[in-house]
Amino acid sequence: MVCALGAAVCFGTATVLQAVAARAASTDGGGGGEAALLLRAVRQWRYLAGLALDGLGFLLQIAALRSIPIYAVAAALASSLAVTGVVSARLLHVRLSGTEWGAVGVVCAGLAMLGLASGAEGDRAGSTALKWAMLAVAVVVLLLGLFGGRWSGRGRALVLGLGAGFGFGVVEVSVRLIDSLAPSELFTNPATYALVLGGGAAFLLLTSALQRGSVTTATAGLVLGETIGPALVGVVWLGDRTREGLAWLVVLGFLVAVVGALALARFGEAPATQVAEEAAA
Repeated sequence: MVCALGAAVCFGTATVLQAVAARAASTDGGGGGEAALLLRAVRQWRYLAGLALDGLGFLLQIAALRSIPIYAVAAALASSLAVTGVVSARLLHVRLSGTEWGAVGVVCAGLAMLGLASGAEGDRAGSTALKWAMLAVAVVVLLLGLFGGRWSGRGRALVLGLGAGFGFGVVEVSVRLIDSLAPSELFTNPATYALVLGGGAAFLLLTSALQRGSVTTATAGLVLGETIGPALVGVVWLGDRTREGLAWLVVLGFLVAVVGALALARFGEAPATQVAEEAAA
């Protein structure tokens, strides 16, 4: 659980840095599609710093997924929005209202419930069908990343956010489906390719969502996509369980943590004045 919370701190801080860089890249006057926007964002030092934090967070996430159920890790990662809110308040001078500070407290309370009630990770090996299913979902998310950015309308941000959430969800499940790092088994495991494709596509979609559209809506979609689906897969197919008699506390803690995170979804978006300063720089 400590590793999962450490990953949340890394991801939450990275969101602030990447939001500023992504919005600055979208206002520099360059053209092109989503890939071009991503390349311009990568030139921003804050985006690179965010990627480094994402890398560290991913390593911590892997360690957590190998030790505790997916539902606990997913809720902890959703709490990265609470981290984003606090970091925004400190670095970008965004003022949190009393309600938003209350939402931060709600997230922490939900995580405390999960920490008390979570059991060990499931001992079931994922089936071959599940591994191929994860790869299929990753391919769909990748296609969404390549073509979804061309869509317009109010639903665009929600679709991109959900797509990014599904991509990160594929990563969470795929980590559990990789049993051996021996090259002969690693490169013949569909989950390996699902992890790579799902993670890459999720970054593409998230960058697009941060650049254009309602980032609040996209972030809410991200939280829903990366928590509910993987949690269900862990319980139904991988054998994740709770401590004896505390299943109700896990369900309550999971819902409380996710609802609190959704209340803080607006912190996926950097303040306009900060973005303008970055674009000028």
